[in-house]
Amino acid sequence: MIGYILRRLVALGLTLLAAAVVIFVVLEILPGDPAAVTLGLNAAPEALAALRAEMGLDKPAVLRFFLWLGGLVTGDLGQSYTYRVPVLQLITERMAVTLPLALMAIALATAIGIPLGMLAASRHGRLADAGVMAFAQAGLAIPNFWFGLLLVLVFAVGLGWLPAGGFPGWQAGIGVSLKALLMPALALALPQAAIIARVTRSSMLDTLQEDFVRTARAKGLSEGTTMRRHALRNALIPVVTILGLQFSVLIAGAIIIENVFALPGLGRLVFQAIAQHDLIVVKDLVMLFAGLAILINFAVELLYGLIDPRLRQA
Repeated sequence: MIGYILRRLVALGLTLLAAAVVIFVVLEILPGDPAAVTLGLNAAPEALAALRAEMGLDKPAVLRFFLWLGGLVTGDLGQSYTYRVPVLQLITERMAVTLPLALMAIALATAIGIPLGMLAASRHGRLADAGVMAFAQAGLAIPNFWFGLLLVLVFAVGLGWLPAGGFPGWQAGIGVSLKALLMPALALALPQAAIIARVTRSSMLDTLQEDFVRTARAKGLSEGTTMRRHALRNALIPVVTILGLQFSVLIAGAIIIENVFALPGLGRLVFQAIAQHDLIVVKDLVMLFAGLAILINFAVELLYGLIDPRLRQA
């Protein structure tokens, strides 16, 4: 097991390095000068040169890459060109919105997707199964930003139950804050719930054919008890894998939803940083999103190694 973990750690380090190289190169070749964007097109050449030196843009690209990489390792993410504050401070402040939003979305997706998947498996080939599959197809087909706008029209404009957008801050109270995050979380959760429902259904159908399930039925256990106590526990392994992978997708998907609902999270921050050509913020945020996806995938691989010893030889 130690050798397996060491091999995965080496692969993790190489993957993170490759992601950093790709992110840096792509942002370097983008047109536009951050100093010119900050000072305006009519700025004096001396002022532009001074600001470029302050931003470190006068250094060779290779040196800037290694300085940025060293900052990522030590936690010094640099200073925002636009906000004039450390990028780490910006990320920490905005994470207080994005992380609870992602957690709410994954909780809602789980609460919706797993019961629907179990229902479809227990009613395989019947009307309920067809209804769940239709929901899953619709959930995958409907863009989450469009669903978010629909939620605003119904629950904010029409019924007036929820705020249409914005975030009051956690100092306003947990209830008020969670209420502001509910519709964005639902918009993010819809496609994830559809995926979880499909995976749960498929896994449950396979598990229900196993001998231990037939034995539980032969002992006289009810269908509901057999589904919950025996089939579900063994069918959850692929579902847990999907949940881990989808969490990073939710954080990245918040870029659009946070702009739809005007939430001051990481998604809105990266959108504003791109518009303002604040490259240091863009680089750090994209690397954060990529790093989360890679780290979660690493955790899933370790979990697979614990579950199936045969994979440790791979």
